Formats: sequence, C-alpha cells, structure tokens
Amino acid sequence: MKNVLTAAAMALMAASVAEASDAVKLQLKWVTQAQFAGYYVALDKGFYEAEDLDVTVLPGGPDIAPTQVIAGGGADVAVEWMPAALAAREKGLPLVNIAQPFKSSGMMLTCWKDTGISEPADLADRTLGVWFFGNEFPFMSWMGKLGISTEGKGPQGVEVLKQGFNVDPLLQRQADCISTMTYNEYWQVIDAGVSPDELVTFKYEDQGVATLEDGLYVLEDKLDDPAFVDKMERFVRASMKGWKYAEDHPDEAAEIVLDNDASGAQTEMHQKRMMREVAKLTAGSNGTLDPADYQRTVDTLLSGGSDPVITKAPEGAWTHVVTDKALN
Repeated sequence: MKNVLTAAAMALMAASVAEASDAVKLQLKWVTQAQFAGYYVALDKGFYEAEDLDVTVLPGGPDIAPTQVIAGGGADVAVEWMPAALAAREKGLPLVNIAQPFKSSGMMLTCWKDTGISEPADLADRTLGVWFFGNEFPFMSWMGKLGISTEGKGPQGVEVLKQGFNVDPLLQRQADCISTMTYNEYWQVIDAGVSPDELVTFKYEDQGVATLEDGLYVLEDKLDDPAFVDKMERFVRASMKGWKYAEDHPDEAAEIVLDNDASGAQTEMHQKRMMREVAKLTAGSNGTLDPADYQRTVDTLLSGGSDPVITKAPEGAWTHVVTDKALN
C-alpha cells in the first residue's frame, strides 16, 4: 500500500509540475527554417523547459501575417520586422518590441549585371521585384531617399513587380532586380546555376537604409500584467540561449530545424548555409534592443518621400523591461 501511495504521490507531483509550466505561443514570420533556429534550438535543448515554459512554435507562411495573428489572440509573442510592426502600431495595433535577437539586416536587392546596373542611381527606369505584406516598407523608404518614384517606369521612376516568395522573376528576366535575403533567396539564385559574377547586389545595410528585422513583439497591454512580463523574461532568456548555441553550433542547429520541418521542404545543404549566414546577423546582440538601431529604423521609415511608411515618430514602441531582467 505504501508503494502504491508513493507512486500516486509522484504521479500527482509530476502532474502539478506539468500544470505549473506556463504556455507560450510564438508566431514566426515565415516557414520553419534556420532564420528561426534559436527558438527551435531552445525547444530541442530543453532551455524553455528549464524556465518552466511550455512553448509552441507556430510556423508562418505566405498567407500568415504575424501582426494579424497576435492581434487576434492566436499568439503571445511574434517575430516581426520593425517596419511592419511600427506601421501596424501607427494604424492602431499597439505592438511593442521586447527583444531584438537580430543585430543586422539581411535584406538586399539582387540584380543582373548585364542590365548595366552598377549603383543605386541606375535603378531608375527598371522593373524591380518587391515583397509585400509589410516587407515592402524598407524598399519604399529607400526609393524615397533616392528620389525615385514607385508609380511606374521613367527617368525618375521604377515599375514595382509584386514579387512572390521565389526568385523566378529574376531567373525568367521579368525583373531587372529582385528582393533577396543574404541567407535565403540570393542562394536560391546561385543554386539555379547563376554565377555571382553575373549579379550585382545592394545590401540595405551598405546603403544606410537598413531596418531592424526579426524582433520579438507583444501587445502593449499585456505588459501591464506582471505574470506575463515574468513569462516573457523567461522566454527571452531561454530564446537567447538558443540563439547563442545556434551561432556556436550552426550545423547542429540546422539539423534541429530540419527535424522540426513538418513540410519536409527544406534541404540540409540549404539550411546549414542559411544558419551560417543568419549567425552573422544575430552576432553582436544579446537580445537587448539598441536604441540607436531603433532610431535609425525610425529615421529611415520617416524619410520615405511623399508616402512614408510612418508619418510621425512612434511613442512606446519598445521597452527594455523584459531584457533588463532576463539578460542582466
């Protein structure tokens, strides 16, 4: 009888521990890939479990907008680019950046060299592939800074081709340039048989119009709840532990991502290469948002010509409340 009671007591304790774990739903910006390796590593290595968290990672996709998911209560925290988050905030969705794992931007424009494009001024009177769903904001700001209209081709204008999430417009010569990320689409072009010597690339970082990508965002009113803040502190701490592990062990991190890819669409070579490139973007960040990086993003978005992404400097769009306790 004693053994039975002991077993029952242990089962009850185990159930209590399970019930004590705080649930967190994380909405990713895109599909399962090494761009989000830190979160999958934290899950796989038990970093979330060690913080008494039960984390569910929700993959994104072409029809999934993180801002809409979190607005509808489908996630507690979302990975989003700051331009989209600030644009949403100005329109009434009070998103707040609580952590910034990515220090640098991976966004760039990739062009055919034989079109004669060699500098940004040469982009005028061209057809340029651009992602939308919030991803167009950095591009629009850049064109505004250059004084190039996005209303159509001409000496001071470009034709904007609404680019799908592939590189076909470039390969099929439908566009002179397309949007690419240093860790993804650029390499898809190379893997299609194009030599790097045939291309010209313009990194947003090099052009001085880079904006912050892949930050962690929550709804502002949630931060009034001490229990939620505590949960986010533990989540950010475990997530950054995952990111730093991924930086130090890129091939292992890529394998973990592959293990979590339910679609089976990703390949080992591509994910390992992606992870090595992503590690360059997270390097230098401990997860704390640098106010100077934030201000650069805001200034870039405000300089978007006659149709800026945001019309005024945001207030309350970021906080160190979570990272101050989570990382120090």
